[in-house]
Amino acid sequence: MLFSLALIFILGILLGEIFKKLKLPNLIGMLLTGIILGPYALNLIDNSILSISADLRKIALIIILTRAGLSLNIEDLKKVGRPAILMCFIPACFEMLGMIILAPKFLGISMLDAAIMGAVVGAVSPAVIIPKMLKLMKENYGTKKSIPQLILAGASVDDIFVIVIFTILTGLAQGETITASSFLQIPISILTGALVGIITGLVLVKLFRKTHLRDSLKTIIILGIAFILVTIEDSFTTIIPFSGLLAIMALAITIQKKHLVLANRLSSKFSKLWVGAEILLFVLVGATVNLKYAFAAGFSAIILVFGVLLFRLLGVFLCLLKTHLNMKERLFCMIAYMPKATVQAAIGGIPLAMGLSSGEIILTVAVLSILITAPLGALGIDLTYKKLLTKD
Repeated sequence: MLFSLALIFILGILLGEIFKKLKLPNLIGMLLTGIILGPYALNLIDNSILSISADLRKIALIIILTRAGLSLNIEDLKKVGRPAILMCFIPACFEMLGMIILAPKFLGISMLDAAIMGAVVGAVSPAVIIPKMLKLMKENYGTKKSIPQLILAGASVDDIFVIVIFTILTGLAQGETITASSFLQIPISILTGALVGIITGLVLVKLFRKTHLRDSLKTIIILGIAFILVTIEDSFTTIIPFSGLLAIMALAITIQKKHLVLANRLSSKFSKLWVGAEILLFVLVGATVNLKYAFAAGFSAIILVFGVLLFRLLGVFLCLLKTHLNMKERLFCMIAYMPKATVQAAIGGIPLAMGLSSGEIILTVAVLSILITAPLGALGIDLTYKKLLTKD
C-alpha cells in the first residue's frame, strides 16, 4: 500500500509538472498516471487502495468544496441571480436531451438506456472547475461580474440534480415506478442540505469565537463534521433526501459570511491540503479508466460525446441570455462548463453492476467523456480566461 501511494504521488507530481511545462493542465498528467498505474494497465496500485478509492476521491472532493465555500462571497452570488439557478440544471437537461436524441442513432440503444447514459455524462466536474474558478477569483478575472462565482454555484448543485435523475432512471430500468415524489427529491435534497449546512456553520462560528483553538485544529474539526454530513447522506437518503456535499459548501459559506478573517485563514489551510488531495483524486479517477472499453467503443462513441457536448454548450448559452455578460464572457462560461470527471467515475459503472443490457456501453461512454472533456475543458479555461475575461 505504501509503495502504491509513493508511486501515485511521485509519478503524479512528475507527469503533472511535465504537462505544465508543455503549457497543458497538470491534471492531464495525473489522469495519465492513474491510467498507467491502474488495474487495466500496469496494475501497480494496491487493491487495498482501489477498494477505498471512492472514499478517497470523496475526501478530496470535500476538501475542494470546503475551500470553495470559504472563498465564495454570497453577496457576489446574489448579484448573479437567475443565471446561477438556471446553470444548476439547464445545461445538464440539454445534455441528457442530446443523448436521448443521438445515442439510439449512434449506438443502437433504447431511449431509456440513452437517458441513463445522459444522466451519467450530464454532470459537470466540481473537482476540475472549482480550483480553476478559485484561481480566477484570486487573480481578479471576471470577478466584477461574478463570473467565477456563477460557475462555482452551478457546478456545486448540478451534480445533485443529475445524480437524483440517474437514481430515478435506473430504478425505472429495473421495473420500479416513477412518481411525483421521486422528482421532489431534488429540491428537498437542496433545501435540507443548505439548511443543515447553515445551522452547522453558525454553531461552529460561535464555538470558534468562544474557544481558542489553532487554525489547524479548526480545519480538522470542519473536516470531521464534513465526513459526518456525507455519512448522513449515504445512510439516511431513503428516509429523507439530503445532499451532504451541498451542506458542506453551505457550512463553509456561512463561516465566510459570519467570520471573514477566520474564513481567509482556513481557506489557506485547505489550499495546502488540496495539493495532495488533487493528486490523489485525479490519479484514482484515471485508475478507473478501462482502456479496453475506451478503444472498443469506436468512432461513433467519440462523436456522440462531442455531439451531446454541443447540446450542453447551447444550454449554458440559453442560461446567460438577458444577462450583462458580453459574448466573450458567455463563451468563457460555455468552455468552463465542459469538464467531466468525478461523477462519471463514481456512477459510470453502476448500470453494468446492476446488470443492465447497455451497462458496458454506458461505462465506455462515461470513460470517454472523462478522457475527452476533463483535459479539453481544463485546457480551454487556462488558455482563454485572460483573453475572454476582464481583469478587475
